[in-house]
Amino acid sequence: MYIHREGKKAIVAISLILIVVDVITAFIPVEFIFKLIIPAPFIVLFLLIPWFFRIPSRTPLIDESIVVAPADGKVVVIEKINETEYFKDERIQVSIFMSPLNVHQNTYPIGGTITYTKYHKGDYLVAWHPKSSQLNERCSIVIKDAKGTEIMVKQIAGAVARRICNYSKPGSLVNQCDELGFIKFGSRVDVILPVSAKILCDLNQVSRNKLTKIAQLS
Repeated sequence: MYIHREGKKAIVAISLILIVVDVITAFIPVEFIFKLIIPAPFIVLFLLIPWFFRIPSRTPLIDESIVVAPADGKVVVIEKINETEYFKDERIQVSIFMSPLNVHQNTYPIGGTITYTKYHKGDYLVAWHPKSSQLNERCSIVIKDAKGTEIMVKQIAGAVARRICNYSKPGSLVNQCDELGFIKFGSRVDVILPVSAKILCDLNQVSRNKLTKIAQLS
């Protein structure tokens, strides 16, 4: 296990805050107990950051015919939709809800070429809201595999998660299970699949990025 680079920035920031708070409280004429209470929330946050930004060591599932989960969490939606942003036809949507306690790294469910990326400003509805895929702040990424099949991954911000980090660049070649991005403090990731895909996961199933089989492509 290691700490994601986004977490290292947070550790530096909270460390500086702790130093400032310690210096200030050292000169405040209050009881000793209050000198311990004042920095306590920052100490708790400092201890939690490594957990929030952890990246566990995993041997990824590499199979060009399999769509692998791009996120840790729970499968909350499996349904047919009319996709209007890119494909503009009927697709199957599989949505994974990421709680604040899940690993927040997102990975590519298939390997191939990035054919489309777009960031959308939006609202911050709770991630399980039916309209969050269309109304929330989000980032859409389309990957085309060697056979020409395209799938879309949507990183969606929620009521708590207010920072989407996306590292995809149009035209670049990516490997299955490479890092796609990061959503700070959870939220939701949608996978938009062809209707011909065979779904291999179940509703309410716990998913693990790089490991859980989401679907099989024809």
